[in-house]
Amino acid sequence: MTSTLVTGIAELVTNDPAVGDGSPLGVLRGAAVVAEDGRVRWTGPAAAAPAADRRVDVGGRAVVPGFVDSHSHLVFAGDRAAEFAARMAGQPYDGGGIATTVAATRRAGAAELGGLAAARVAEMRAQGTTTVEVKSGYGLTVEHEVASLTAAAAVTSETTFLGAHVVPPGAAREEYLALVTGEMLRACAPLARWIDVFCEPGSARAFDGDEARAVLTAGRAAGLGLRVHGNQLGPGPGVQLAVELGAASVDHCTHLSDADVAALADGDTVATLLPGVEFATRSPYPDGRGLLDAGVTVALATDCNPGTCYSSSMPLMIALAVREMHLTPAEALWAATAGGARALRRTDVGTLAVGARADLAVLAAPSSVHLAYRPGVPIASALEL
Repeated sequence: MTSTLVTGIAELVTNDPAVGDGSPLGVLRGAAVVAEDGRVRWTGPAAAAPAADRRVDVGGRAVVPGFVDSHSHLVFAGDRAAEFAARMAGQPYDGGGIATTVAATRRAGAAELGGLAAARVAEMRAQGTTTVEVKSGYGLTVEHEVASLTAAAAVTSETTFLGAHVVPPGAAREEYLALVTGEMLRACAPLARWIDVFCEPGSARAFDGDEARAVLTAGRAAGLGLRVHGNQLGPGPGVQLAVELGAASVDHCTHLSDADVAALADGDTVATLLPGVEFATRSPYPDGRGLLDAGVTVALATDCNPGTCYSSSMPLMIALAVREMHLTPAEALWAATAGGARALRRTDVGTLAVGARADLAVLAAPSSVHLAYRPGVPIASALEL
């Protein structure tokens, strides 16, 4: 096994409060990391670093755990730039544009979908993301959902079956729900780790609380972990349902009642916030500050998709969370790394504690504050060891 010493680190964020400054970020200054066999084997002061087979000097830059993007929709064809332009001109978002992407995705072949997904993951790594969850949901037939999950599984182990994205045009609601919880689930479950549902009673094509419960319970019976799109377009049962069923994460959380916040604080379901969506749809931002103050575990993710946030940039999500949702730079970085890992129920990513995966992101800056301080500047990239 070959070991690598990464040195010259001005600031190392470990997300291990047992080391460094004792904060949740576990910050070490003048630090080094030794990685071996893809795992962190040692962290500490550079002057005390043990010998290693090779040496990488990052030249006084900051190093943070690779970002954990726990919500994305990378398997799709086409784009919806015209829809975005119309929305910027005042047309409200109602979720109906998904049908446009479904049509384009169904026309694409398996090779094209795989290539598009791989290119988007490479784009994410170039911006510091080292773990990404990828959903299906733009096929909405058994054949096309299987093809989407096959493409997702080629780029990540964090695959999510989202046949319950919307009821496709021309399909009868009851028949489609039976398909999603029956034949489609049986075909897709072997390719997925998670099942998700767009629970939004105010949307004609999404699913109400009873329908979402049927999807989630069927997925759980098939051995899949649970995730929920909830409370994006308006108040609804998504958050409460996610907490009740023990979902790992409920995502969006834009419109929350006091009871929703209390349920999240009392449970172990992560609230995953997707500020790029609010940016791209001119919608109200979630109350990230209020969630943290209530004791809720918060994650940040891109929701990279062609309709409501065609951005793969976790640094942008950090900057938006600081500016618009009133997180501190430290809280936003934790949410984009350790928070994302919590949303995926992973302990081996989102941290640089000894034994974790050696997923490092290097910043062209002396401290992690620059992620929010220099929005739009490509300062983060995954370090290839």
